Amino acid sequence: QVQLVESGGGLVQAGGSLRLSCAASGGTFSPYVMGWFRQVPGKEREFVAAIRWSAFGTYYADSVKGRFIISRDNAKSTVYLQMNSLKVEDTAVYYCGAGGSARNLQVGIVDYWGQGTQVTVSS
Repeated sequence: QVQLVESGGGLVQAGGSLRLSCAASGGTFSPYVMGWFRQVPGKEREFVAAIRWSAFGTYYADSVKGRFIISRDNAKSTVYLQMNSLKVEDTAVYYCGAGGSARNLQVGIVDYWGQGTQVTVSS
């Protein structure tokens, strides 16, 4: 059983940056594809980015491509999401997830979820 704990959320002005972290424990981290998702009230949770265990394969939603960067440190069992040029519409609760493939994550098939961290972007 893998436990995921996110951190790094907060309040930032539009155009600013934040880095989210997701620390994994309780299991073997490296085989999993790791991803970030976000959800606003009244909407479905949406895929943001994913990264393969080797870190050579990364995937992004069109809405964040060119602004967000996902990375992972298998030695630290941690995945990161560097968010740059933030927009008001990026405001959401951000969740970390682990799954068996990037395709699974992109369609919301996630084996383990974190508890989420709030990101608020002000205008």
